[in-house]
Amino acid sequence: MEKAIRLIALVFGIVFVGTAVSEITIAKIDRLKEAQFVASADVVSIRDRERQLDCLAKNIYHEAASEPFEGKVAVAQVTMNRAESGKFPSDVCAVVYQKNVFMERVVCQFSWYCQNGGKPPIRSTAMYDESYKVAKKVLLENFRLDVMKDALYYHADYVNPQWGKEKIGKIGRHIFYRDPKHGRN
Repeated sequence: MEKAIRLIALVFGIVFVGTAVSEITIAKIDRLKEAQFVASADVVSIRDRERQLDCLAKNIYHEAASEPFEGKVAVAQVTMNRAESGKFPSDVCAVVYQKNVFMERVVCQFSWYCQNGGKPPIRSTAMYDESYKVAKKVLLENFRLDVMKDALYYHADYVNPQWGKEKIGKIGRHIFYRDPKHGRN
């Protein structure tokens, strides 16, 4: 009888320890999977990165092809600031191609996109190549102009949209603004 009780206690102990080890192992595996999922959410595929580069380069080209280097960087930086702001789409291409309806009219965030069905031609490959190089510096190397860290808006100096935004400065033919309601980084 004593042997039977010991055997039952031993079996019970083995089952208990096995169950505990199993539960702990499953919990650790679940935490590792969750950590891996969170880390992979930050990873951008090569295809996505190339798509973002193309969108950013087109925006720089159509908005600032004839601007100085700093002007091109500033236009790219506004695009990136918007994507990182939480106030605009978080994807670079979604920022570039964003449309809104204003007074029953479709308005593009960047005017070139509303022209020619969103596909205006690249007329100068040299200027596009320079725009693409700037896009790479800004998107891949995180190159930034300190003065533009809060810039979310700009317009050409020959228009006056009368925005209620705080002027940051002017580079080339563009005047840059921050949104005073958005706060500073």
